[in-house]
Amino acid sequence: MSKSFRGWKIDEVQLLPASVQDYVPSGHLSRLIVSVVRESLDLSAIEASYASGLGQPPFDPRLMTALLLHGYASGLYSSRRLARASVERADFMMIVAGDPPDFRTISEFRRRHLEALAGLFVQVLRLAEVAGLVKLGHVALDGTKIKANASKHKAMSYERMKKREAELKAEVDRWLEAAEAADAEEDKLYGGKRGDELPAWVSDKQKRLEKIRQAKAELEAQARAAAEAEGKARAAAEDKRKAEGGKKTGASASLKAGKPATPPKAEPDGKAQRNFTDPESRILKTRDGYIQGYNAQAAVDGEDQVIVAHTLTNSSSDQAQLAPLLDRTRANLGRNPDEVSADAGYCSAAEASRIVERRRIDGYIATGRQKHGTRSATAKRPLAPGSLIAKMSTKLKRAGYRSRYRLRKQIVEPVFGQIKQARGFRQFLLRGIVKVSAEWALICTAHNLVKLAKAA
Repeated sequence: MSKSFRGWKIDEVQLLPASVQDYVPSGHLSRLIVSVVRESLDLSAIEASYASGLGQPPFDPRLMTALLLHGYASGLYSSRRLARASVERADFMMIVAGDPPDFRTISEFRRRHLEALAGLFVQVLRLAEVAGLVKLGHVALDGTKIKANASKHKAMSYERMKKREAELKAEVDRWLEAAEAADAEEDKLYGGKRGDELPAWVSDKQKRLEKIRQAKAELEAQARAAAEAEGKARAAAEDKRKAEGGKKTGASASLKAGKPATPPKAEPDGKAQRNFTDPESRILKTRDGYIQGYNAQAAVDGEDQVIVAHTLTNSSSDQAQLAPLLDRTRANLGRNPDEVSADAGYCSAAEASRIVERRRIDGYIATGRQKHGTRSATAKRPLAPGSLIAKMSTKLKRAGYRSRYRLRKQIVEPVFGQIKQARGFRQFLLRGIVKVSAEWALICTAHNLVKLAKAA
């Protein structure tokens, strides 16, 4: 007896036309994103930009927004991959309702409305708060280095720029002289016929020289601005010192001033680098070596790993990002968290003061590198007795393994793992710190949408 199989009705025509939503399960992420975009998000900033009635009607902004958000939540970021998914995957076909936009349309929509799309982060965050996913009991902070849309091999140091500029200038001058001599010889041979065009290789070298000069000028301008700011700060400090010294009498007034400080240099450091592809990105050190990239920051709520604030910088240090993350958290949700934990990269007396004294937040900031198997973090240098840093170190040591600081790793680090490993976001698509910051906001928005979908 032969085995019977279920019929394969690949050529059978359906009697009634199916809805595009029938092919997507009821609990699928794409359905929640469509629902949120259609019913909860305010897209008036995007819709208001379409004023002209000329030309073909554009795609509905809600469709395009849902397509981008679902793409970022599903690990598809490039416009070409999103356009391909719109004709191959049922969830994306449902979002575009069988009318897929071209990849150029997707790319242009993202470029045109990047700022408004980044602003959706706060709206989605407040939806998560209403859903009970944000408590602001314990918030953990951390940063992760992400590659820029540029190669580190396209960066050049200021010292190398000066050397290469002189080499290229001499090379181009020699070629120009050779080209002029060749033109003069050809004029003798061919008379009025053309022969005065410069060779392509001369033009390319000239463009390279122009780029180097531009990057060199930008570094010099930054160095001059920094030197002027430092000079003003030193002058103000010196005036204050003199004013205070004039009030003193006796032996204290007769004390001689120390050795004058070295004046700030107006020329960039020889190792200062500038990338020709994305000048605002920087060489950053990671566990796997050096990358050309940005330092993406996130504050994550301990309740359901929802990102409550984000920032982005091109500095390798996290130290100056503690206050901005706390400011963003308060701006987004209207209140401060009860507790904050952060690793030693955020540790400084100024930042500890902002947490403990001004914001009234219970802070747990490591004062040194945390070693596996030890009860506390070990500081790199001796701590001044009675200082805020010393008090923080004592606070972490006293609790031992029960310290609230231990929550940091299990709250914030899995979030970066979900973004970089599960959803495969390891390199920014856009260039320039403003655009990259907006792209990081989209990544954080998509992460929160995934959390919202799991809780629904």
